[in-house]
Amino acid sequence: MNKPFIIGIAGGSGAGKTFFLKCFLEHFTDAEVCLVSQDDYYIPVAHKMTKEENMFYNFDLPSTIDQQHFEDDIARLMRGETILKKEYTFNNPDIEPKMLEIKPAPIMIVEGLFILHFKEIAAILDLKIFIEADDNIALQRRIKRDLTERGYSPEDVMYRWVNHVQPAYNKYLLPYRDECDQVITNNTQEARDIICVTEVISKQLRERILI
Repeated sequence: MNKPFIIGIAGGSGAGKTFFLKCFLEHFTDAEVCLVSQDDYYIPVAHKMTKEENMFYNFDLPSTIDQQHFEDDIARLMRGETILKKEYTFNNPDIEPKMLEIKPAPIMIVEGLFILHFKEIAAILDLKIFIEADDNIALQRRIKRDLTERGYSPEDVMYRWVNHVQPAYNKYLLPYRDECDQVITNNTQEARDIICVTEVISKQLRERILI
C-alpha cells in the first residue's frame, strides 16, 4: 500500500483531544483510518512503586514513553503491517487491559503530548493539529477524568497539575504550537461545535486522500 496520510493531533491534558478524536473518527470507517495513541506506549512502572511513590512519579516527561516502540509501530503501519499492542490502563488495577489490534489504513492519526517534540515522528506528519483550551477549563476536565476514570484523589490531581502537567505543557508542547497547520480552541461544552470542525476537516481529507 502507498504511504498513508499521517495526521498528528497534539494537545495538553484537558484540551479535549479524546472528544475531538471521537467526533473525527465517526466520519470514517475502520478501513479508512487508524489511530496510534502515545498513551499506549508508557513504560510500565506501577509494579515497581508503592502508592505514595506512584503519586509523585512524573508521567508528563518524554522519558516515560517507550519512544522506540512508538516509532517502530508507526513505521510498521506505514509499511502496511498490522500491529498488536496491549492497552495502557494508567496504573489503575481495576481495569483489565485490552489487546489492541491496529490495522493499516490510508489515513493514520498519531496523537499525544510529545508527538511534536519527538523529531522523528514530527517529520513524517502531513497535517499537524493543535488542540488547546483555557487553563481553568482544562483543569476541570482533568479533575473529572482522573477522579472517575483513574482513581486519583483530588490532592493527587492538583499536585500533578501544578508540578507535572503544566510544566510539561509549557516545555514540550507549547513551543510547537505555531508550527501546526491548524490550532483549534476547544473551550466549548457544546458537542456540535467540535462536530462541525471535524466535519470540515474530514470532508477536505476525503476529497484529497480517499478518492
